Amino acid sequence: MAKEWAKSFYKSKEWQECREAYITEVNGLCERCLENDKVNPGKIVHHIEYLTPDNINDPEITLSFDNLEYLCLDCHNEEHGV
Repeated sequence: MAKEWAKSFYKSKEWQECREAYITEVNGLCERCLENDKVNPGKIVHHIEYLTPDNINDPEITLSFDNLEYLCLDCHNEEHGV
């Protein structure tokens, strides 16, 4: 669940469009699984550099494909230690 300070960003048209375009770009597959020769559908567009209250308004962090990866739930949970 998004933190309170990030909720408006994740609901924004800019994020929704970026997210959909990124999923299309990576063919809807988990990028980390592919690196390990597994094919699994992705579920979550993950920010490599985590979003913070200080960078939430920086489109180079929030909306740049260079800072995104598409992960399945297992890989995303592993990233966050869940």
